[in-house]
Amino acid sequence: MNRPLSAIAIALVLAATSTSASDTETDPTVVADADVPRPVVSEVLQSQAGIARSWVGSIEAEHEISLGFLVLGTLAQRPADLGNVVSKGDVLARLDAADLEAGVRAAQAGVTIAQAQRGTAKDANDRAAELLARGVGNQSAVEEARNSLAAAEAALRQAEAELEQAREQRSYADLKAPRDGIITAVHAEAGAILDAGDPVFDMAAGGAREVILSMTQDIANAMQMGTIFDISLISNPTIRGKATLDRIDPVSERTSRTRAAHLKMADDSHPAFRLGALVSARLAATNARIVTLSDGAIIEDSDPPAVWVVTQPDRTLARTDIQIGARAAGRVLVEGGLQEGDEVLIRGVNSVKEGQKVGRRTAPEAIQ
Repeated sequence: MNRPLSAIAIALVLAATSTSASDTETDPTVVADADVPRPVVSEVLQSQAGIARSWVGSIEAEHEISLGFLVLGTLAQRPADLGNVVSKGDVLARLDAADLEAGVRAAQAGVTIAQAQRGTAKDANDRAAELLARGVGNQSAVEEARNSLAAAEAALRQAEAELEQAREQRSYADLKAPRDGIITAVHAEAGAILDAGDPVFDMAAGGAREVILSMTQDIANAMQMGTIFDISLISNPTIRGKATLDRIDPVSERTSRTRAAHLKMADDSHPAFRLGALVSARLAATNARIVTLSDGAIIEDSDPPAVWVVTQPDRTLARTDIQIGARAAGRVLVEGGLQEGDEVLIRGVNSVKEGQKVGRRTAPEAIQ
């Protein structure tokens, strides 16, 4: 009885072993899955990736000054108005000059009195000198007359200086254009009482124009000075020109949290690009390329910064040192070490190794 049972048990074990081996040979996915490289989330570098390509801005004066009176008074006339084109020396506004003219008349009277006093002192000095020469005078009288003449001459000089000052004050009643320009803002109307220095006008001076664009913090950080923009009028897109990034304000605007970018316009820009006009600005194709990368690509604690580049065509990983610039909004400016078209791993960068073979690429947006 025991011998047949043992034979049956042996036969069942052999059958199970045979079945298992057969199944393994006929199921190719078991070995195949172990050999298939895993897919990776990566990014193919492109210029201006993550960078906006167009903005709406306005034409502003490159140099703008505020104009006001140097003396206090009541605004009597304001010949200039918003948008006027003015020339150097044009009278833009006038104060009520009655008090200033009274000051001039008073100073003139002071000069007249001082001139008379000087004449009297000179005659006295001449008589004292003549008497001394004839032997009927004395030296002390001559010295006293000479001192009186010197005092009278000093008083005359002071009176003349006061008259000049009063005339200068009177000239301040006329607010004149310091140079050619355009009135861009008006701050006071006739009848207003103004302190010295209160602004009456803003004036765009010199004719130089610039385009002002509002850029988010990350875009501003990625921009490079000298970047060229193609600009066109919103009201007439056929009128086009070029502008160059000159500077970006270091401080963000309080409400919008954007920074103002100043684009310098060419001197020969179309005259239709007037102050206040709205324009569309786009990055020109002639720019040096701006390349950014997801900051998730940077290998943790790498110094210098490094990323994993997927080499082609074998799709193996190669650790590559790079130079980076500003970081903002989850991206980093690439300044060296990579070029357009490179495929860079951006997920799981701390769990792979040099030379590891990876599978097909999955775009990051496909898994969001």
